[in-house]
Amino acid sequence: MFSQFTSFLSLLREQLDASGIVYEYLDGQTTDRQRRVERFQSDPKCPLFLISLKAGGLGLNLTAAEYVFLLDPWWNPAVEAQAIDRAHRIGQTQKVMAYRLIAKDTVEEKVLALQESKRELANAILNENNAILRNLTREDLEFLLG
Repeated sequence: MFSQFTSFLSLLREQLDASGIVYEYLDGQTTDRQRRVERFQSDPKCPLFLISLKAGGLGLNLTAAEYVFLLDPWWNPAVEAQAIDRAHRIGQTQKVMAYRLIAKDTVEEKVLALQESKRELANAILNENNAILRNLTREDLEFLLG
């Protein structure tokens, strides 16, 4: 489970602790990252790994994961893709399902729309779609690169 907000992960930890559910946790303050990854990977009693999106989006091999949950969207869709890719690694033998939790009429829904706009602009540039490129404004470029 990935979130950009460690405060949100803290709320989840409280609920998991109260329910007696075993989990691992990783954020930017974690010093023993590898031990935590190894426990999640090898301990069948540890079914959940709560991870800060910024701290855990790169450098982790989480092939024990069957599900990836993005609890809140990040404005840059590439960061989310990297998080999902932590489960899609060499050695993965299971089908991996990735879910984004988005509620209607929320800030998260607006961030998802922002992601789609950035993706469309990036695809237009990469695929040389001249019709779209000709209509790009300075604001579009700042939005894409910002």
